[in-house]
Amino acid sequence: MIHHVWRELIGELHPEAEPAAPADEAMLSEVEKALSLPLPFELASLLREMDGVYNEYGDAVVWNAERLVEDNLAMRSEPDYVELYAPFDEMIFFGDSDMGPQFAYVHTDYGPGIVVWDHETDRRRLAVVSLRDYLVRCFTQGNGWYR
Repeated sequence: MIHHVWRELIGELHPEAEPAAPADEAMLSEVEKALSLPLPFELASLLREMDGVYNEYGDAVVWNAERLVEDNLAMRSEPDYVELYAPFDEMIFFGDSDMGPQFAYVHTDYGPGIVVWDHETDRRRLAVVSLRDYLVRCFTQGNGWYR
């Protein structure tokens, strides 16, 4: 029997949620190839169970695999972004808040962490250390939890 850890967690946090269909392995490989970075294990695991997570307002708390590729490549190549911001090459953006900030995995010496990026200041700071903690905070503490 397959155990769906992420589906169960989302079901507990947001019982009305309609889980998306899983992303297929070919798409996950495409994400890694396109971004030239390995997907963090927990993000890949979630995407294998459901391709994206949405809150009660329809905001993409975790983007689907297609958006992971599109948005990350756009952010890395947008001329204004290249000029205004520090490079995004070592980051994998995967979710956002309707308040503006975006969330990304960044690889550190002690493993991947999830940072919140403020587009107004280019400030990047550690928000949480796990996807589970990120999801719990998104669904239980509202849109401003990362402040």
